[in-house]
Amino acid sequence: MKKTILKLLLFSCLLIAVQQSQAQGPPDPPGDPSAGGNVVVGGSAPVGNGLGLLLTLGLLYGAAKYYQNKPKVSLEE
Repeated sequence: MKKTILKLLLFSCLLIAVQQSQAQGPPDPPGDPSAGGNVVVGGSAPVGNGLGLLLTLGLLYGAAKYYQNKPKVSLEE
């Protein structure tokens, strides 16, 4: 009986949490470019360093898996 009540309470809390969470609203419209507003189209987040880091880590992971699964060569015949 306690397990059923606990599961029901947990399910209710999760259901309420999901219903109450909302996405972020849309951004404000850009300013008038003819008025001298500095409008950046596409945002200004840098992706170069993160992409290089991600590729490097992927290569290192692949190399580690390759050497880990590489068959052992024995000198004895």
